[in-house]
Amino acid sequence: MKILLQFARQVDELSRRAAVVAIWLVLICALVSALNALSRYIFDMSSNAWLELQWYMFGGIVLLGAAHLLNTNGHIRVDLFYGRLSDRQRTWLDLFGLIAFLMPFCWFMVLYSWPWFLESWQIGEISANAGGLIRWPVKLLLPLGFGLLMLQGVSEVIKRVAALRGVIALDTHYERPLQ
Repeated sequence: MKILLQFARQVDELSRRAAVVAIWLVLICALVSALNALSRYIFDMSSNAWLELQWYMFGGIVLLGAAHLLNTNGHIRVDLFYGRLSDRQRTWLDLFGLIAFLMPFCWFMVLYSWPWFLESWQIGEISANAGGLIRWPVKLLLPLGFGLLMLQGVSEVIKRVAALRGVIALDTHYERPLQ
């Protein structure tokens, strides 16, 4: 269990580093958006490449940040049940959700998005928009992001099993978001 927990810590660190990249993409995306708007309204100049770059970065923000969100317990829960359960029951429910839903979905997404990326890369796919960007970098984000999320899922499974065995204490506290 000690080796597995060490692996889980390494995956957690990898997810944190990917989240740092996602955070920087937020800033860069905001700057690109502001500069694009300024160039359009002040100089009457615009480019599809700037717009595509924004949605590429938005994809990176979501896909690179998702694993860290899972690690920090910030993901969505079924509030109806989760808040009423004991810590041990929450841990079991998390474990079930990770194994039955998250892992198969991530595996499916990696399996089916990898060939989509490869084809785009091999043919040098470019956006059909005038002045558009190459497409393979954004398509690479799909298997990369879901692969990272799947790895983080493995880390979370390890931590849940360790908590159920009494090896570690796990914070299962959850507050329902204000709506």
